[in-house]
Amino acid sequence: MQATAYTYDPETRTGQVLLDDGTPLPFDAPAFDAGGLRLLRPGQRVRIEVEGEGAARHITLVTLHTF
Repeated sequence: MQATAYTYDPETRTGQVLLDDGTPLPFDAPAFDAGGLRLLRPGQRVRIEVEGEGAARHITLVTLHTF
């Protein structure tokens, strides 16, 4: 799934992405670390992996989207 980086805190390695429908979805440090990224800037396109549904939906991986 693709999304756009919305917020990112380098100290906690947490933030939010915006799904293509505009829905914000937070990610935690383990999801960020799983992607092997060092930094994320708002506006970057990212690839995410998501588990769960509804209120239990959460991001398990954030990495850069490559074409």
